[in-house]
Amino acid sequence: MSGNILIVVLIVANQHLHTPMYFFLGNLSCLEIGYTSTILPRMLASLLTGDRTISVSGCIMQFNWFSSLVAVECALLAVMSYDRYLAICKPLHYAMQMNVSLCLQMASLSWISGFLASTVTTSLLAQFTFCGPNEIDHFFCDFTPLIKLCCSDTSQMELVTFILSSIFTLPTFLLTVISYISIIASILRIPSTTKRQKAFSTCSSHLILVTIFYGTLMIVYMLPDRATVGNLNKVFSVFYTVLTPMVNPLIYSLRNKEVNRALRKALVKCVPFPQKSVKANSIC
Repeated sequence: MSGNILIVVLIVANQHLHTPMYFFLGNLSCLEIGYTSTILPRMLASLLTGDRTISVSGCIMQFNWFSSLVAVECALLAVMSYDRYLAICKPLHYAMQMNVSLCLQMASLSWISGFLASTVTTSLLAQFTFCGPNEIDHFFCDFTPLIKLCCSDTSQMELVTFILSSIFTLPTFLLTVISYISIIASILRIPSTTKRQKAFSTCSSHLILVTIFYGTLMIVYMLPDRATVGNLNKVFSVFYTVLTPMVNPLIYSLRNKEVNRALRKALVKCVPFPQKSVKANSIC
């Protein structure tokens, strides 16, 4: 929470970070704060108190926020990869194409489309009646454990969810992959080793985050639903619900000179370092 909040504050306060890349990074940090707030407080309360009960409405609300943020993150990662594609592959057209208006439109579309897709799924899920053991085999309210508790036929619900997931996640994933294939191909054509390393450093942090997020997401939701795999899915779920929000500020702050510079400037302004007094010698 503190790491992502710090990145948002730095981006807002430092004028040198008012660029498209850091605008999208600020959106991503806001999203990671939402991730942390949606899942971790309830999970930590359950671990500390031993009370693992949650109401049906609370569970559906948690699923709604979580699924919305997953969809938004897929869109934001695609937008960020497109931003890096323009910066590296078409640097002369970057400033003209990636203007303020386009940045606002793409960020707004990412948030609206993500929450719209999740709202449709959640509204359908809320109409079902839940029965059975009333125990969710997970550490948060995810789609598959909730569907298992429904009394009525859920085949149509699963079909609608699959279609919406495909529409909102598959194009963004393909855009991300195509952007990075183009970026890597363009970087490999650079003759200078120094320039090649500099180009790789500008997008390597984003590539690490994309690999962690999509890799664990595919393992969890594409593997067959079996008992042994189900327990493994809980472990991998920690990666995109806990690990990704935690490493996001570390990756972007430790590997980014501009963020480090902005952080040092902020510390100098906020922390009063003791200054040595200098006595001037009199000139006769």
